[in-house]
Amino acid sequence: MSEIKKIDINSLYSILLREIENDSVQEVDSQLYYSISEMLGKLKNQGYDGIESKIKDSLVKMITDMVSLLLKIRIEKAMRSKELDYSNLLDEERYILDSDDELRQRKDTVLSATLNSRLKLLETVSKNHKFRSIVVRFLKPIDRIVGSDLEKYGPFEAEDVATIPFENATSLIGKKIAVKINWED
Repeated sequence: MSEIKKIDINSLYSILLREIENDSVQEVDSQLYYSISEMLGKLKNQGYDGIESKIKDSLVKMITDMVSLLLKIRIEKAMRSKELDYSNLLDEERYILDSDDELRQRKDTVLSATLNSRLKLLETVSKNHKFRSIVVRFLKPIDRIVGSDLEKYGPFEAEDVATIPFENATSLIGKKIAVKINWED
């Protein structure tokens, strides 16, 4: 990773103000979110007592609010533009927008298949979704289960990680027996 440019609350405020005052997504340092994360981590790890602790907590909240607003504004600007311009977006922002693009593509696929009587495509989409698997981490032990795909899974101990059918995972997550793991996170 390249050298991280240091950021402080004043420069963060300037970046936010510039973003608010312009209609297009502004160019910012490619390591912005990493720099902010580093700054917040250092600030949170500083041990203060009394009034200094309250000041630190206020600073953390102020930075959190500014970063949340900055990200929200940048994403909304990018989504509003007719042709998505990735040039000034950071990788973290592209990560967010890619999921939105996938949502649009899926909607268009179902709509097109429905309107053009493409029954096989609708059947495939439905089947693939129903029988897809997801990765979960178990919070509690569980005996062997039979998946919605009629395969056997388990038994599992707390902290085990496994790929299981979506329907089974949803049920176990709802019962607080497991949590979904996103490999991209």
